[in-house]
Amino acid sequence: MSQAKIIDGKAFAAKLRETIAAEVAVLKAEHGLTPGLAVVLVGEDPASQVYVRSKGEQTLAAGMHSETHRLPADTSQSELLSLVERLNDDPAIHGVLVQFPVPDHLSQATIVAAISPDKDVDGLTVTNAGRLASGLPALTSCTPAGCMALLKDVLGDLTGQRAVVIGRSNLMGKPMAQLLLAADCTVTIAHSRSLDLPTICREADILVAAVGRAEMVRGDWIKPGATVIDVGISRFPSRDPVAAAAGKTRLVGDVAFEEAKGVAGAITPVPGGVGPMTIAMLLANTVSAAKRINGIAE
Repeated sequence: MSQAKIIDGKAFAAKLRETIAAEVAVLKAEHGLTPGLAVVLVGEDPASQVYVRSKGEQTLAAGMHSETHRLPADTSQSELLSLVERLNDDPAIHGVLVQFPVPDHLSQATIVAAISPDKDVDGLTVTNAGRLASGLPALTSCTPAGCMALLKDVLGDLTGQRAVVIGRSNLMGKPMAQLLLAADCTVTIAHSRSLDLPTICREADILVAAVGRAEMVRGDWIKPGATVIDVGISRFPSRDPVAAAAGKTRLVGDVAFEEAKGVAGAITPVPGGVGPMTIAMLLANTVSAAKRINGIAE
């Protein structure tokens, strides 16, 4: 059996960032507008620090205005909300993102509700979720949007495809399903309470795994020739026993990649698949927000 096509999200994201940089240059030249993104980080979560630093670097590389607000872990809810309000009112800022997770004493729901829907580049507010569900223009969660861009690049027209999304989070599973519906797919959302998950997955022409359980989806869960999008990322012990004994780890997704690539028609690797698309789509969302706020046609 032939091996699956490996979907190179890193290369696709690099091309997308070039397109965004060109669009930013036009906005500056023709409208005097520099799209601005503000990212707020509370605490010192190591993974979040890496993500936030990368977001800032890529925002600047695209020619955009970038702000990073680093707050101590003991920042109060009122202090954080006050900062969000200032960013909502700042005309130089068109996208506001609070990096999650936040410390336990802070309410993620309250923080999301405080972000202006017009600047909600993570697509998490009720307004943007509702607009997406209603088929109206919306700022859409970056990772699902990135997954859709990869799917359309690989498959073209998705009309009539049977799609299964494993995971029902507000950040990933639900918006992913809505985007697939908008592309005229027949969509099933599977989750921890779904019965006979392997059988559900075998029905999928498009399988999107987003549950955060390392290598949960096995090769025999996949329909031959299906397109597999692996959103999960976890650290696993190295395959090399000596390296593993020394504490070395490797990154793996929700899909058992070595098994799946012998069955699927196309598959995203971990790392290098969906991950690079997330920040690229964040930049795209910020440009879209800047245009809408300033009444510029997209």
